[in-house]
Amino acid sequence: MLASLTDILATARVVSIPLRQRFRGIETREVMLFEGPEGWTEFSPFVEYDDEEAAAWLAAALDFGWVPTPPLLRDSVAVNATLPAVEAARVADVLDRFSGCRTVKVKVAETGQTLADDVARVAAARAYLGAEGRIRIDANGGWNVDEAEHAIHSLAEYDLEYVEQPCASVDELWQIRQRVKYMGLPIAADESVRKAADPLLVARQEAADLLVIKAQPLGGIHAALDIADQAGLPLVVSSALETSVGISMGLHLAAALPELPYDCGLATVSLLSLDVAVDPLIPVEGSIAVRRVVPNGRVFDDYAAPAERDAWWRERLTRCYALLDV
Repeated sequence: MLASLTDILATARVVSIPLRQRFRGIETREVMLFEGPEGWTEFSPFVEYDDEEAAAWLAAALDFGWVPTPPLLRDSVAVNATLPAVEAARVADVLDRFSGCRTVKVKVAETGQTLADDVARVAAARAYLGAEGRIRIDANGGWNVDEAEHAIHSLAEYDLEYVEQPCASVDELWQIRQRVKYMGLPIAADESVRKAADPLLVARQEAADLLVIKAQPLGGIHAALDIADQAGLPLVVSSALETSVGISMGLHLAAALPELPYDCGLATVSLLSLDVAVDPLIPVEGSIAVRRVVPNGRVFDDYAAPAERDAWWRERLTRCYALLDV
């Protein structure tokens, strides 16, 4: 038994944090935090996820709060800046928040926008970084194969590091990987790993050159390390728009990997208007130290979710707990 439901709910707090700008279709991030014997941990599946999917996020929270983390192989992790689908004129203002980051992940294929918007945003990011910086794009599965091929050709002149989840299905990823292989441009899988019933299918079908893994959706640090070991592909550890408590989980995962060839997507606290931690996990000279954090009690009070939302999260946690073998 990792933890009783009573113990979890006894320290649980739900906060509602405004974002600096709309991201992933939301303007406010709701998360639940609670404390285990190993420290504070986070349960923050997006509100639209069903209980079965959200249960993996709860397993991750219990793993981080109640189970000692694996041995760490590094004490800091290099991270990328994350650029939401903002207009080109706002790119510099957003990237200024990511101290010293040499890599930028640019969101593309946003609903309601055009390829011309994507090109302008990527061009502005390249101008900001200069010739030495790294740019990766993330379509979140927003293109079909033909659209992805056209977009990749249009954006390739900006010297892309890789293209993340250009298409939604594993079969489409395989197709676009074959079409652009001659360009030497790697294809990364994210949703095809963290939202798949079989997270290793994309690796077995050779539909990606690298995998983006996230601790919470994969059931926690130990489960993610097992998947990483079986996949046999280069890895990028990324976040799910978490507070510093969830980012700490991702940092411990990244620090436990034998190899970490790419900068990780763990600097997303900079997308929040404020953080729950006394000392937030934000990049300094492009890296974040691997450590646990302590929440700021004032944030718990000032940004507490309304009573009905607090009750919603407690009921959700209770349902997800019933799905776990704890």
